[in-house]
Amino acid sequence: MNRIPHILLLVLALASCSTTRVLEDGQYRLTGNEISFTDEPELTEGDLSNYIRQTAGNGGLLGFNPFLYVYNWSKRDGLFHKLGVPPVVYDESSVGTSIVNITNRLRYLGYYSAQVDTSTVREGKKIRVNYNVSAGSRYRIDSVIFDIPPYGPFKDDFLADEDLIRSTLTDNFLSEALLEEESARSAARLRDLGYYTLNRGNYSFEADTVDGKAVLQYRVREYERSQVETSARPLNKFTIGKVAISIPKDMRFKESVLKGLNTVKPGSFYSESEVATTYNRMSSLKVFSGGGIEMVQDGDSKVDCNINLSRSPVQGFKVKAEGSTNSSGLMALSPQFSYFHKNVFGGGEWLNLSFNGDFQFSLKDDTRATEYGVSTGISFPRFLGLPYRYFKRRTIPRTEFNVAFNHQNRPEYTRNVLSVSYGYSGTSRSNVAYQLIPLRVNFVKLFDLDAGFNATLANNPYMKYAYQDHLDAGIGMVAYYNSSREIVPAGNYHFRRISIDLSGNALSLLNSLMDKNADGAYCIGGSPYAQYVRAEYSFGRTWRYGPQDATAIATRILAGAGIAYGNSSAMPFEKQFYAGGASSMRGWQARALGPGFSTPDASFAIPSQTGDFKLEANVEYRFPMVWKLEGALFADVGNVWNFADIKPETVLQSLAADWGAGIRLNLTFILLRIDFGMKLRDPSLPDGARLIGASHWLKNGNNAIHFGIGYPF
Repeated sequence: MNRIPHILLLVLALASCSTTRVLEDGQYRLTGNEISFTDEPELTEGDLSNYIRQTAGNGGLLGFNPFLYVYNWSKRDGLFHKLGVPPVVYDESSVGTSIVNITNRLRYLGYYSAQVDTSTVREGKKIRVNYNVSAGSRYRIDSVIFDIPPYGPFKDDFLADEDLIRSTLTDNFLSEALLEEESARSAARLRDLGYYTLNRGNYSFEADTVDGKAVLQYRVREYERSQVETSARPLNKFTIGKVAISIPKDMRFKESVLKGLNTVKPGSFYSESEVATTYNRMSSLKVFSGGGIEMVQDGDSKVDCNINLSRSPVQGFKVKAEGSTNSSGLMALSPQFSYFHKNVFGGGEWLNLSFNGDFQFSLKDDTRATEYGVSTGISFPRFLGLPYRYFKRRTIPRTEFNVAFNHQNRPEYTRNVLSVSYGYSGTSRSNVAYQLIPLRVNFVKLFDLDAGFNATLANNPYMKYAYQDHLDAGIGMVAYYNSSREIVPAGNYHFRRISIDLSGNALSLLNSLMDKNADGAYCIGGSPYAQYVRAEYSFGRTWRYGPQDATAIATRILAGAGIAYGNSSAMPFEKQFYAGGASSMRGWQARALGPGFSTPDASFAIPSQTGDFKLEANVEYRFPMVWKLEGALFADVGNVWNFADIKPETVLQSLAADWGAGIRLNLTFILLRIDFGMKLRDPSLPDGARLIGASHWLKNGNNAIHFGIGYPF
C-alpha cells in the first residue's frame, strides 16, 4: 500500500488548521522578527538577533511545527494542550526592551550613534515585528598614548608589549569590546610574569574623538576603577611561598604523582598560566572533583598556594548499543558493555574492561552470524620513560596498553583475532585529542571454512588474500578535533578526524630471515604478514538556529583509502571500508552496499560488502517536536570501491543515495535515536532502474530501520 498520499493529506490537514484559535480578542500570535539595516555596517542579523526579548518560538521543520496546530485541537487545559506547543502571544512591551538591548549592543560594538526603529506587519491575528537599524559611523583609533606607573620592573615589562598593543589598537575601530579584550589580554600576560594583584580593573581608557578619528589614552593604575586613589598599592612581582596539596585522608593516592603533575614551585615567580596548568593536569586524572587551587597573599611580594582536592567516583559502567533491520527481515544488534576504574593502582591509572557483540540473524530462516569480543586496557597518567619535567603543557600524554580478543562465527567461516597494542594519548590544544600507537599487533586465524566459500577463495585471488591467516603488525595515529566538549552538543560545532595506519614496513626489513609460502608471501610462524597503508578523514559541521538554537543543519563528509603492497595483494578484511548502518548510508544495513556497481556477493549468507576506497557525504535537518523529542530528515550519498575495479568516470555513476526520517529522545546526558532510511539510488541495479521512485520506498529491500545512541555525526 502506498502511504505517501496519506502523509501528504495529513500535512495538508495540519496546514489548514488555525494557529490562532485559542487567542483572546486583542491578542496576536508573534510569527517572527526581522532585522534590517538602513546603512551598510559590518554587521549581520545574527549579531543582534539574540538581543530581541521575545521570539516566535515556532521551531519545527522550516518553521512549520505540527505541535503548534495540535495545541489548537482542544479547549483550554485539554489533552491536546498538554501535547502541543502554545502560540507566542505578542507582547508590545518586549519590543521596547528589545530596542534598548540592541542599542546597547551596538554601542558596545562601537556604533555610538546607532538608532533602532520598529514597525509591525499584521495579517489577521498574526503579527511580525521588523527592527530597522541605522548603525551610524564609527571612530577609527588614530594613536595611543600610554599612562602607566613609572617605577620598578613593571614599566619595562609592560612596554615590552608596546608594539603589539599599538598594532592591535591603531587603525582599528574604537569600541568597548575591543578595549575589554585588550585589557584582559594585557593583564593576563602580566600576571604570568608575577603581577599577582593586577587585573582588568586596573585598566582604563579615555578617547578624544574628532573627524571620525580617536586619540586613545591607555592607562594602568595601582588601584581598580571601583576603588579610590588612596587604595593604591605598588604593582609588585610576587613569588610562590608555601605549596600544600591536600586530599581526603581516607583516599589512596600516590603523592609522587601529585608532585610530578604540579608546576607551581616554591621560590618561582607567580604565573597564572602555571596555576591553570596544575589545575588542568589534576582535573585530567578524573579522580578528583569539587576541588580547586587557592592562592593566599602573604605580604606585598609573596603568595602561598593551597591545592585542595576532593574525591570523585572512580568506578562505573558504560552501555552502548546499535541495531538495525530492513524489510527483507535481516536483523542486527551490536551491544557494548564496559566497566572502568580510574584509580586502580592508587596513582590515577585507568582500567577499562569491555565486552561487545554483533549479532545478525534473519527472521525468515536460520541464517545467523555471531561476533563477540572482550578487551582490557590500562592507562598510566604519564609518558613512561620520561620525567614529568619534560612536559610543559597543561596535559601530559598518557601511556596505554591494550589487549583484545574477538571471535566471529559466520556461516562461511570462523575467525579469531588477538590484538595487542601500546601507545600514547592526550590533547595537544584545547579540544584536540590524539592517539599515537608505536606498536600494534593483530594475530588473525581463520578455520571451519565452508566448502563453497573455500572454493570461491580459490578462484578469487583478491578475496583469498583478504580472508587468510595473517599477522598484522604496524603503527597508527588518530587525531580528533571537536569544537564542543558536550556529550550531546547544544550549540554550533564542527569536528575533524584523521586516522593513519602503516603495517608491515618494519617486518619487511627481515624478509631475508623468513620463509615464503606457495603464493610467494613471506611468513612468520607459517602466516604471511600484512603490508599496507590506510588513511581516513572526516569533517562535519552543525549549525543551530531559531529559538533556543533548537533547530539545526548537520553535515559531514568522509573519505578513506587503503592500499596493499609489498607482501600483500589485498588489505585484511578487518581493515577494509564498508558502508551502511546506523551512522553511514542509512538506507542500507551495515556492509550491504558496494563495492561500486556490485550486487550482494552470493558467497556470503549475510552481507559482507567491503572495499579499498570510500566516499560519503551526509546532511541532516534536526528540529524540535514536543517535550524532549526531536525530529530529523536526512540524506546520504556514498559508496565503497575496490581500486582494481575503479575508474574515475564511474565513481559518480556508482554513487548510492538514500533519504529518511528519524526521531530522537534527547535527555541531554544521552540521546537515543531511531532512523528510517529509504533508498533513492541503488547502483547495484541494472542501468535505467537505479533510481528508486516513491512507490517502491516501502517495498522489500528498499529501506532499513536503525537504532543508535548519540547523533550519527
